Amino acid sequence: MIPDAPGPEALRPPTGRRVTMRDVARTAGVSQPLVSIVFRNVPGASEETRAHVLAVAAKLGYRRDERARLLRQGRSRLLGVAFEPVQPFHGEILDALHTAAQERNYEVVLSAVTPHRAEDAALDALLRDRCEALVLLGSSLPQTRLEQIGASMPIVSVTRAFEDSVFDSVAIDDHRGAVLAVEHLFALGHRRIAYIDADREAGGARRRAGYQDAMLAAGLSDQMLIIREAASEIGGAAAVTRLLSQGPAPTAVMAFNDRCAVGVISQARLMGQRVPQNLSVVGFDDSEQASLPYLDLTTLAQDARQLARTAVELALRRLEIAEENSAVAGEHVTLPVRLIPRTSTALVPAGL
Repeated sequence: MIPDAPGPEALRPPTGRRVTMRDVARTAGVSQPLVSIVFRNVPGASEETRAHVLAVAAKLGYRRDERARLLRQGRSRLLGVAFEPVQPFHGEILDALHTAAQERNYEVVLSAVTPHRAEDAALDALLRDRCEALVLLGSSLPQTRLEQIGASMPIVSVTRAFEDSVFDSVAIDDHRGAVLAVEHLFALGHRRIAYIDADREAGGARRRAGYQDAMLAAGLSDQMLIIREAASEIGGAAAVTRLLSQGPAPTAVMAFNDRCAVGVISQARLMGQRVPQNLSVVGFDDSEQASLPYLDLTTLAQDARQLARTAVELALRRLEIAEENSAVAGEHVTLPVRLIPRTSTALVPAGL
């Protein structure tokens, strides 16, 4: 027989602290071991008692501490993700990572990399949270450091490609993307095509090599123009200021990413240039801002959902193999890239 239903005062959640199993037991008028039986959904409680305890728990706002329970079992079911908040495309990958992880009954823990917080500090925070695997978006850590961490737990590098036996990676074909951008501009009649390079960023070396290879293939080796700048709006603005202040100025610019392209377009317009009438601009990422009407940016598309899903699959694959005490070589996935033509690029102006 279950106790009488508790009154309103008894169902008031404890003030200023988390509702515990003991609170549920006291309020429901049953023992704490019986409450544990109900929550673990094991035999030992009648259906009437089970319904009573669950109803009291719901009214009190009790939530099981799943993390503590999992840690007692030696698991956390947490995937740690290091990311840069200033990168819009990282936000799109994060959204997809949450979905992919939840489908596999995992939760995502985030740790930001900022100008005043190094990536190592972000990773240390994730390790303290007892994450089972790490997903690194656009990591800039040396490969030896990733190998060091990867020797003890699964690591997946996202957007920065590697060839390594200790950890995994997934990225798009950055080289091919740059080639597609140059070919697109060449087909529109452009010959003076500049590239804004951020070679220290994930994919930077491959994008620069793709630009160089495509320019060589088009017979434009004497027209190559590479300016190194930050992968940001400020970097794009600084680069186009230099490009338009020298002669002959380019008729087209390929930016390292969409953020950089936004800076190029904004600054070019301030300098009296029309896009695309005087200057065609190509970005990279196909972030959400690229399709904004006032930009309508031609860009190279990365599939955030596929990047995220592949990263989760690689991390959990390595976890499963580790449980079997088996060795596994690193897996490195390259996803396709495609050009999204919009109105920021057009035929080269007559006479230029």
